[in-house]
Amino acid sequence: LHVPSWITGFIRKRQYQQHSECSPAEVAVMNCSGSSAKHFILVHGLGHGAWCWYKVVATLRAAGHRVTALDMAASGVHPARIDEVASFEDYSRPLLDAVAAAPDGERLVLVGHSLGGLSIALAMERFPRKVAIAVFVAASMPCVGKHMGVTVEEFMRRITPDFFMDSTTMVLNTGQGPRNAVTLGPNMLAAKVYEQSPAEDLELAKLLVRPGSQFMEDPIMKDKSLLTDANYGSVKRVFVIAMADTSTTKEMQRQMVDLSPGVEVEEIVGADHMAMLSKPRELCDVLIKIANEHD
Repeated sequence: LHVPSWITGFIRKRQYQQHSECSPAEVAVMNCSGSSAKHFILVHGLGHGAWCWYKVVATLRAAGHRVTALDMAASGVHPARIDEVASFEDYSRPLLDAVAAAPDGERLVLVGHSLGGLSIALAMERFPRKVAIAVFVAASMPCVGKHMGVTVEEFMRRITPDFFMDSTTMVLNTGQGPRNAVTLGPNMLAAKVYEQSPAEDLELAKLLVRPGSQFMEDPIMKDKSLLTDANYGSVKRVFVIAMADTSTTKEMQRQMVDLSPGVEVEEIVGADHMAMLSKPRELCDVLIKIANEHD
């Protein structure tokens, strides 16, 4: 089939115009063959859901990648209530199932935000050969030789008694015994989580956040032997520091990095705790760069 030169010239011109509207990282991806496309799996933080990734999902897909944003159990539109989730493993089950179901040879890019860092750590331990790279975005990043809950314990040790402001804390009566949970309050969201994010995204969060638990009473959080060098420690990790995060400060984020020598670091200036909403384009550029460097 002969294609007239004026058509191919128009296509090239249109491709250039489309590329000129994109970031350098996205242009690099679109100039590559289809085989360069990555599969990103995105995991939200406490009380949130897959909905908080909507900007990142759209941008990564526009750049030619496959993206899966998941609701952990009792989060987002998942039908369970938080008191019905028996354990942190059950909470993380949607992620564990998604990674287990990935075709052989498809190496995943796991991205965990905040508490979601502990969920992707569990997936890395269970399925290390299915994960090409793990990205912790202002996230709880555990280290080999310490129990997973140590990151949450250190966070709770550093914050002031009034940190959660108008949030509602509760004790759930579950089949496994009492469990602490919290619903993040609108004033706290505005002052400490979404302070650099668009007002529309803050209002979306006020409508959609659900009660969440850090599962600190779960034995899995106290198991120092859970994460091993052979599995979790064998997966490349990158920590993305949200430089304007006032809930998990850059000093607190750096401390987690210091516990795991060899972890690479990226920084996003002006990003609050919800980097995917306050600096979505910058976060996507970082994710694409990381994925390409660790193919």
